[in-house]
Amino acid sequence: MTDAVDRLAAAVAIGARRLRIADDAELVLAVSGGPDSMAMLHGAAGVAGRSDRRWRLRVAHLDHAIRPESVREARFVADAAAALGLPCDVRRTDVPALARAEGRSIEDAAREARYRFLDEVAGEDALIATAHTADDAAETVLLNLLRGSGLAGARGIPARRGRVVRPLLAERRAELRALLDEADIGYRLDPSNADPAHLRNRVRSELLPLLEQLRPGAVDRIGAFARLASEDDALLDELAAVELARRTADGAIDWHDPPATALGRRVLRLAIGDPAPSAERVEALLEAATGERGGVTIELGGARTASVSQRRITVVRHP
Repeated sequence: MTDAVDRLAAAVAIGARRLRIADDAELVLAVSGGPDSMAMLHGAAGVAGRSDRRWRLRVAHLDHAIRPESVREARFVADAAAALGLPCDVRRTDVPALARAEGRSIEDAAREARYRFLDEVAGEDALIATAHTADDAAETVLLNLLRGSGLAGARGIPARRGRVVRPLLAERRAELRALLDEADIGYRLDPSNADPAHLRNRVRSELLPLLEQLRPGAVDRIGAFARLASEDDALLDELAAVELARRTADGAIDWHDPPATALGRRVLRLAIGDPAPSAERVEALLEAATGERGGVTIELGGARTASVSQRRITVVRHP
């Protein structure tokens, strides 16, 4: 048991070094009760117990109120945190009601509610640690490619975004679960993760195993591809920012002598900002900006329009 827990701690410690998490960091651990998050919980607790680490750990669990057993899962997480001597924040949010009120899917509403909650628990200074694995990253890359994503989607799941860190992103899910079983550490399985109605579940249970069968190590290779795509994507974003600044004057973007199409798309997305417009709207704006017609207005969504006149683009945000 001790050896398995030590290996969980080693996995978290290696990920923390890659992420340059300070020895005295304050970490909010997002723990669902599933095997990945329980591996992170016990691994982080093992790291924090070492003399050379002074991590201050706090556990956070959001009960999404989607399944009847979620109340028991929340209690399970709270008990696991207490057994390790860690403070734990538990909140129940009616995610189905939130999804209806905000016009979102259940999955989107759950994600938004979860990160809102984690931000509140973390306050101003703490990092937020989630238990995404190499398998999660590979699934996300494949899902994005199946949806027709460009290079940004090929990045998969970033190891760090703002103050959200993912110390287990290089670890395989099956190996973490094997260590939990060896250490006799309990976890809860979400039955919705086996529902074939969700595309991610089919990618997880059918496509990834097939790829591993055809090419052992496929998940790791997809992860390597995602890291390269991330570096390329970041470079193109930097080039787009320079290009946008060079072309902008008096509130308009000069589109005489337009840049290469791939760079032009990024310049326009950057100028429009969040929420990102659809690919179709960006293409329509590109076509209008490079065409012969003037006086064209493109709806961008999010109460925004772009007008094109004499090869100059003006993005307007409406109240």
